[in-house]
Amino acid sequence: MTERSHSGLRPSRIAIHAVLILAALVYLIPLFIMLITSFKTPMDIRTGNLMALPSEWTTLGWSKAWSEACTGVQCDGIRGYFWNSFKMTVPAVLISTLLGAFNGYVLSKWKFRGSDLFFGMLLFGCFVPFQVVLLPMAATLGKLGLANTTSGLVLVHVVYGVAFTTLFFRNYYVAIPDALVKAARLDGAGFFTIFFRILLPMSTPIFMVSLIWQFTQIWNDFLFGVVFASGDSQPITVALNNLVNTSTGVKEYNVDMAAAMIAALPTLVVYIVAGKYFIRGLTAGSIKG
Repeated sequence: MTERSHSGLRPSRIAIHAVLILAALVYLIPLFIMLITSFKTPMDIRTGNLMALPSEWTTLGWSKAWSEACTGVQCDGIRGYFWNSFKMTVPAVLISTLLGAFNGYVLSKWKFRGSDLFFGMLLFGCFVPFQVVLLPMAATLGKLGLANTTSGLVLVHVVYGVAFTTLFFRNYYVAIPDALVKAARLDGAGFFTIFFRILLPMSTPIFMVSLIWQFTQIWNDFLFGVVFASGDSQPITVALNNLVNTSTGVKEYNVDMAAAMIAALPTLVVYIVAGKYFIRGLTAGSIKG
């Protein structure tokens, strides 16, 4: 009878786990510093150790960042800009994901002459830098009367995000057997019936990939926000930049760190809630059949 090996005690496993734990600690150190700094007083920050826990825990930095911190020439906090980002991100994510789902469905299951060329041209949009579209997009928004508005930012992110969402859904639907669609068509099912009754229930993983990807990209975007919005329509990334770069007497790093944490919370929540679908959705289209 052979003795069962305890792989957890092998030196190689111990070394691997030690390296991974060390890498995780190094990666989490900036987050740890941001978090504890946000709960420190300005005096504690100036006189204490950077890595030390607060000698006096306070939420003053969080309250100032939310409702009293100065952004630009105004002192109304990042609360309004936080909701601006939600008003911009949620519809942009939903619209671009839905359009990408329909595009991927058509390009994989309802192919037409030139569909591959169309997909290649659409895919080219994934490689176009943000800076290239600034001037033509600004002119378009001006003609549509959407300049410096949240609705204009929604349109910009939908247009730029459709190429990515189409790529995700097309690669996912290609892996679904065509026999399912053909059988449904023989039974009299139409375009929308096949999509909503057959493909949509199977699309949860790739929907989560698209939602996470688009939410992260749109929420964290700074360039489009600073170029195509102004004043009260600016997103939280622009407000955060204004806050950090505004000097009014003594620099309050606790307020800056709290504001950065507030700005990062929505994307963190999205990854925690839907993250388990992310890798599953990315790899779902890698095997056909």
